[in-house]
Amino acid sequence: MTNHALIVGATGIAGSNLAEHLLAQGGWEISGLSRSQSPIAAVKTLSCDLTDAASVAAALEGVSPTHVFITAWSRQETEEENCKVNGAIVRNVLDALRGRGVRHVALVTGTKHYLGPFEAYAKVAPQTPFREEQERLPNQNFYYVQEDEIFEAAAREHFTWSVHRPHTLIGYAVGNAMNMAATLGVYASICKETGMPFVFPGSAEQWQAATDVTDARILADQLAWAATTPAAADTAFNVVNGDIFRWKWLWPRIAAYFGIEAADYPGTPQPLEAKMADAAPIWDALVQKHGLKPNALSRVASFWHTDADLGRQVETFNDMARSRKAGFLSYQDTTASFTDAFDRLRADRIIP
Repeated sequence: MTNHALIVGATGIAGSNLAEHLLAQGGWEISGLSRSQSPIAAVKTLSCDLTDAASVAAALEGVSPTHVFITAWSRQETEEENCKVNGAIVRNVLDALRGRGVRHVALVTGTKHYLGPFEAYAKVAPQTPFREEQERLPNQNFYYVQEDEIFEAAAREHFTWSVHRPHTLIGYAVGNAMNMAATLGVYASICKETGMPFVFPGSAEQWQAATDVTDARILADQLAWAATTPAAADTAFNVVNGDIFRWKWLWPRIAAYFGIEAADYPGTPQPLEAKMADAAPIWDALVQKHGLKPNALSRVASFWHTDADLGRQVETFNDMARSRKAGFLSYQDTTASFTDAFDRLRADRIIP
């Protein structure tokens, strides 16, 4: 093996899909830096607290990766704290690897680069499609802090870097805050069991507007490509499936997968976090009835995060010209992004 990947956040939706992709490519040794054990046997788990510099240094003692992929983040109460904690995660890893010959560092951020952080989210209507050369917003944003940590380390250690900005991530993951596929799969399953109408929970703008999403597999493909392609060095890239859709088109297709009818859109948001506030006993009964793995509702679904994505009152979609010009031509059908994730969640007995 000629390449050694260190995946920071190896058990998350981005990190786990990246590990699977690199293993399928062959020629990669993979270490995973995370609190919990990776379920992928070929990934060597290095357990640590990413926010603790000493813990990270101890976990990485004697480890000399050629490529570092930073896919982890930790949500805090304020953006000031987000900047402090998530900037430290990047700094702790790169400080621990000083002088060890790292060749490339990739950072996964997202479209909050263009929309702003949670507490100032989409307060100003952005220009769409999002393009990588757009200027940073004036407010605090932990994505910017993480980028700056990498730029500083790259100047010191002379590695190349890439930044990857996915939109809403779709794919297989359990216990991950950003996985809309699992959240909608749980919601549809509860609607089917109880007869509750399968209502689109988001805003009228999102129901009508053009949008896109990012399959975790295409993110993994772009990460591996940028890490090994000289033309992609020292560049930030948007990464989305490559198709544009409207939720009013996709919603009935998701309903059909679960054998239910899509309800008419009521015209105003119906947030899932409030609607599902008392759904834990219903979910527990579903788990028992269908012999599912005993995951709590809060572990499988992250209603608050899906509400944030679907509740936007601005149009959000991304331009991929920079990637295409550099040679990244991968494409993923969005309907299949959801149905493939549902298939795997069903096969693993996560949803009925």
